[in-house]
Amino acid sequence: MKKNIYSLLVAIFIASGLLAQTDKTLYDFEVQNISGEHYDLSQHQGQKVLVVNTASKCGLTPQYEDLEKLYKKYKDNGFVILGFPANNFMGQEPGSNDEIAEFCQVNYGVTFPMMAKISVKGDDIHPLYKWLTEKTMTDVKWNFQKFMINKDGTIAGWAKPKTKPFDSEIVDWIEGN
Repeated sequence: MKKNIYSLLVAIFIASGLLAQTDKTLYDFEVQNISGEHYDLSQHQGQKVLVVNTASKCGLTPQYEDLEKLYKKYKDNGFVILGFPANNFMGQEPGSNDEIAEFCQVNYGVTFPMMAKISVKGDDIHPLYKWLTEKTMTDVKWNFQKFMINKDGTIAGWAKPKTKPFDSEIVDWIEGN
């Protein structure tokens, strides 16, 4: 009898941990910005957030230009882009955080927040991306995959890497309630 109660309590404890994971929002995560400083994602409460894994040596790297334009167009309307450099695809982001920051500024004038380089898939996947991929039931397919986060920190959807920043799917989401 005691063994059954113990097993039941363990199952409840495990299930509650899993449920807590599914109840998370973007605001439950903390990361480091590209300068290595603590960056609490809860500072974006009430904003729509586009989370993008980036790379400097990818055929899709020119998307930085349109991402910056998108950010400038909507940043005063409760919208932000968060760039997450990742080296998960064919070594296309080999640089250090300092090199990535310089590349983004010099080549594309990036002013939206860039985070420290992380892993977006595999055994060393960052907890934020583990949450994003579990909640959307998709893996990150390539560089520049985009996750759309609502003002309440929940995931609205995601867009494929080749989806351009000004695609109607993204713009309609930004401009919608």
